Amino acid sequence: MRTRKWIQGGLGLAGCLAASAAWAHNPVFAPGPHVLYKGGVEIAPQTTRSEAGSRRETESLLNLAYGITGDWSAGVELPYVDRETAAASARGRGDVQLFTKYRFWRHDTPGAQESAALTLKVNLDTAKENTTPALGSGGATDATLGVANGYESRKWYRWAAFRYRRNGTTDAGLERGDKVFVDLVGGIRLKPTGYLEPDTVWMLELNGEYSARSKLNGVELTNSGGTEWFLSPGLMWTYRNYAIKAGVQVPIASNLNGVQDESDYRARLVFEVHL
Repeated sequence: MRTRKWIQGGLGLAGCLAASAAWAHNPVFAPGPHVLYKGGVEIAPQTTRSEAGSRRETESLLNLAYGITGDWSAGVELPYVDRETAAASARGRGDVQLFTKYRFWRHDTPGAQESAALTLKVNLDTAKENTTPALGSGGATDATLGVANGYESRKWYRWAAFRYRRNGTTDAGLERGDKVFVDLVGGIRLKPTGYLEPDTVWMLELNGEYSARSKLNGVELTNSGGTEWFLSPGLMWTYRNYAIKAGVQVPIASNLNGVQDESDYRARLVFEVHL
């Protein structure tokens, strides 16, 4: 009898972990540590709308990812940008971004999983040229290196991430200030469900961004750099190998240098398919 219970318990845990591997959760705005299974393909179109003073931007991109191993995935983001300022507007291709994620630690316990991963994203200079305002990095190549940790159970979730973005110098000689991103996220599943049932996880993110001052010809620009913090409610709804993620970043604190438009809001909608 005891042997049967152990077998049943082991099968139940294996099924839970298999479902978790097939549909592990990541936050809406922050990176998470979960990766695709080996040979898995993710297709994820998404749209982000943001406003800051007179500047309005809608970025629509297609995210394509592939699971190289069970702990390592890589992919590409193909954006299309519609940007509007008080003086002009432009739309066209944005900068293509290549990314990869390597999960270097994973710990499974009954009904829960904790893991950590390194992330790398490279922003290429591929945006449509000769647009005002500019749609890309202006001739620079940027790189973002980060680390993400996450805990996922049948009810509770938590994530934390830290990223450093090294910005390149534009064709016009502008040394754009580097950026630091800090993210803390909590989540809850109000009603436990099985893999074959629709599932909803509610999330609340705290997202911080610090930008160093930019320089032109070695001289720091007064109206550049600073800090912004956002409180970001969101949710992730999944059904089998499909998911919808949505959230809104609401600014709660801002300390920008000089005269700069503070963020009004950012909203994101993501649709994901795993094959």
